[in-house]
Amino acid sequence: MSRLVSVVIPTYNRAAELARTLSSLAGQRTPIDDFEVVIADDGSSDQTAEVVRAFATRLNLRYHYQEDQGARAAEARNAGARLATAPILVFLDAGTVAGPDFVRGHHGLHAGAAGDGSASSAVIGYTYGYRPFDPTPGLADAVAALTPEKVRARYGDDPSFLDTRHRQFAMVDFDVNALALPWIMFWSMNMSVCADDFWHVGGFDEGYRGWGVEDLDLGLRLYKHGTRFVVGREAWAIEYPHPRNPAANSASVTRNALRMLGKFPEPALELNWAWFATGDWLVEEDSLDLHRRYQSLVDWQQQSRGLRVDGLVDAAVREMPTGSSVAVFGCGAAVPASLPTGTLVDYDAEVLAEAARDRPHQAHHALGLRTPIRDQSVDLVVITPRLHGMWRRYGSQILAEAHRVGRSVRDCSQDRPFATS
Repeated sequence: MSRLVSVVIPTYNRAAELARTLSSLAGQRTPIDDFEVVIADDGSSDQTAEVVRAFATRLNLRYHYQEDQGARAAEARNAGARLATAPILVFLDAGTVAGPDFVRGHHGLHAGAAGDGSASSAVIGYTYGYRPFDPTPGLADAVAALTPEKVRARYGDDPSFLDTRHRQFAMVDFDVNALALPWIMFWSMNMSVCADDFWHVGGFDEGYRGWGVEDLDLGLRLYKHGTRFVVGREAWAIEYPHPRNPAANSASVTRNALRMLGKFPEPALELNWAWFATGDWLVEEDSLDLHRRYQSLVDWQQQSRGLRVDGLVDAAVREMPTGSSVAVFGCGAAVPASLPTGTLVDYDAEVLAEAARDRPHQAHHALGLRTPIRDQSVDLVVITPRLHGMWRRYGSQILAEAHRVGRSVRDCSQDRPFATS
């Protein structure tokens, strides 16, 4: 029998939490034969297999087990997706309990998108109670004792219970495509995508290990593929609070964000990496400020498009010994003939392409927070006034990066005047 939806649940040593999730799926108002559940076990040594067997008569279950070789959630999810038979893949975390219309909500949003002829869509399921480091008071006990509907009724619109992304959703009337970085909202605890789209972009990147970022990476690839994101308030679920290790999570997510930046070397991914590397993600109420930072960069890019710094760069490098290597952070569209073979860095892809055209320089599309340039590999880094508009927020990080890659640094970021084209 063909299913409408496959729900893929990765898990590792969370047998009790998995039982709550499976119980919520067994209570769906959607007929059981319309969906299947695939458990992707990342090497559990507890009673996970027994829990799965206990639900074998209540759900259409498939089970995949992979050896415990450290946290491999991306690999587990892909393995579960390969077992899935439905055209829609829903990803749900173990311990996240589904509302009674969870399956119907995900399916309906995809069916609606297909019916109106719109571009392919991916659903961001609304998830109550997801507050990793500031749990909703009393929520764990409530989820353990009550049905998902009764838990939602008890907490209602309590701000501590709303999806941590709610403020971002609300400010764009729940059209996340209006946000500067919509793919950053695509979190694997509750989301869905058409199987064809999922495999077209390669599924989850199995190179990610530990916690975090593999879902953002998938979201970005779907975004570049032309997928639009839909917030699924109908496809709601509730995150069951559980202990977390902020220090370990921070190290893992920062490492993974750097890997993602290596795959997609562009300013948006630099900002994403810096968000994690500086710990801002732990202290900000939500990631709304990250959208604002990227929008500020986009705005500054437009303002500075005609700003040239070739005269200033010429003055900075003219006295360098023959054969010196130079990197220019904020090179602009024109570079002086006096610049030896070097490395050009700019946040504006168009002006960078113009600067590098028919020249032997390496070019990196970057703001300068984290570049692909090797440690201490250039004699001089010149930081130009094209970075002035982002300096208040990121100046210290740009300077740190310049000192990482250069044996000497000339900071001209505050110099005046600009030359204009």
